[in-house]
Amino acid sequence: MARRALKLASWTSMALAASGFYLYGNKYLDPSDFGAVRVGRAVATTAVISYDYLTSLRSVPYGSEEYLQLRSKIQDLFVSFDDTPLGAASLAQVHKAVLHDGQTVAVKVQHPKVQAQSSKDILLMEVLVLAVKQLFPEFEFMWLVDEAKKNLPLELDFLNEGRNAEKVAQMLKHFDFLKVPRIYWELSTKRVLLMEFVEGGQVNDRDYMERNQIDVNEISRHLGKMYSEMIFVNGFVHCDPHPGNVLVRKCPGTGKAEIVLLDHGLYQVLTEQFRLDYCHLWQSLIWTDMKNVKKYSQRLGAGDLYPLFACMLTARSWDSVNRGIGQTPVTATEDSEIRNNAANYLPQISQLLSHVPRQMLLIFKTNDLLRGIEAALGTRASASSFLNMSRCCIRALAEHQRKITRSFFRRTQISLSQAFHLRWIDLHELVLRVKGLRLVSWVIALLCWLLPASY
Repeated sequence: MARRALKLASWTSMALAASGFYLYGNKYLDPSDFGAVRVGRAVATTAVISYDYLTSLRSVPYGSEEYLQLRSKIQDLFVSFDDTPLGAASLAQVHKAVLHDGQTVAVKVQHPKVQAQSSKDILLMEVLVLAVKQLFPEFEFMWLVDEAKKNLPLELDFLNEGRNAEKVAQMLKHFDFLKVPRIYWELSTKRVLLMEFVEGGQVNDRDYMERNQIDVNEISRHLGKMYSEMIFVNGFVHCDPHPGNVLVRKCPGTGKAEIVLLDHGLYQVLTEQFRLDYCHLWQSLIWTDMKNVKKYSQRLGAGDLYPLFACMLTARSWDSVNRGIGQTPVTATEDSEIRNNAANYLPQISQLLSHVPRQMLLIFKTNDLLRGIEAALGTRASASSFLNMSRCCIRALAEHQRKITRSFFRRTQISLSQAFHLRWIDLHELVLRVKGLRLVSWVIALLCWLLPASY
């Protein structure tokens, strides 16, 4: 109990330190593990389980009747079942197995004591948050407990995870680069989920991509397109894109690069009003419309803290936001400034997080995890990613406008305006690429002129 309390206290402390800024380059912190709001997974991590699935099997005396019964259940379903898990987390672990029809599957098995322990862990978390409130009255983190009570039961229901997987696969079926493993419903329960087994390297593993001739920039673009579509167009967002849940591979059939999206237990469903306001806000941020940055930040609950809110969303300084996040590249100086200033704004950050809509909390977490991947790939805050976001915002806002008007003329006008703005973005992107190619050609010409003829 004491060890579990200590573990929970450490994660509560991390929640208090959640700055909303991406702490890239900090040698003491793994960027993929430190985010603005580690809401869902932070709570899950507090569920410290004494005995997992494998331990429970191994704790049964070898050769005993109980051991043979457990083993026979596995043998009835599988030709082979690897005892050593492929991956293990606080809620479950995944084993590789082969069905009797020869299909290789991934078996996600919930740890046996999670269900019984989860309510105790949430209660313990609530006590610790209240204790922190007494010590530091300026910090408001009861929202963390509220989110835990809402999200943890959903993550514990593996049938819900399977439904989410099928929904996002259907929703994004037009992306030929996305692979969502098939669910074997006939062999799945609330605590056991059987999926198609798909191999690949983690999305932040540059060495794996180089060995398999996978273009890092292409993967980064695909990831941005996928999440922009989820957030801005569909309002159904996979909220745990840490590298262990996002794999990359060469498709066996086509040889093209694919993204494999795993672990669909935690999704955020955005209301239409929130999604539209968020679209307007990002459009304003991308095109440096500061009047609307203020307007839509305040509509999303930021109040007078809208500059801090904009910095948290973009992981950029306020100066960069004012100059244009798509125009000014991220520098080491800016990263250092953000790290140094983050601690100074903890009370304001705490206040802000307690006032924004609950939907924003998991969006913050998702943004931070995606930035960690971009930083690992060296593609952070590229102009291309912002343009893809803008395309999705334009489509989402136009679709909403068409839906609320009955005038054929007005709908036609909206469609023409949408087409014009999308073509304008295409042209802008083409200009940026031409500039990039021209710069490369200039560098090559300069090197040829500087190098001696003997070379």
